[in-house]
Amino acid sequence: MLFRLRPEVSLEDRRALLDAWATVLNDIPVIRRARVGRRVRIGRSYESLTRLDFPYVAVLEFDNVEALRAYLDHPAHEALATRLFAAIADTLIYDFDVTDDPQGKDFSF
Repeated sequence: MLFRLRPEVSLEDRRALLDAWATVLNDIPVIRRARVGRRVRIGRSYESLTRLDFPYVAVLEFDNVEALRAYLDHPAHEALATRLFAAIADTLIYDFDVTDDPQGKDFSF
């Protein structure tokens, strides 16, 4: 998920969002891995091709689609989603089935 918060989101609401994130990570055992981060810019030409700026990313990994569904149906996720959608200005959310091949060769279009 790529996202941008609305500028008027208060510090209190940001903290509540982080608390909801922590609850999700603690309460939903089907999450294999969770990563969050901020966008970095290093001065490459491809950076100018991006039409929308999403300064934050959250990536969750699951073992399978059933685990993803369990996460999405969990009450802690619903609480996080409610807070998140109230705070974001724009987002891109996708679910992907990613190969486990460490070299990325086990893939076809």
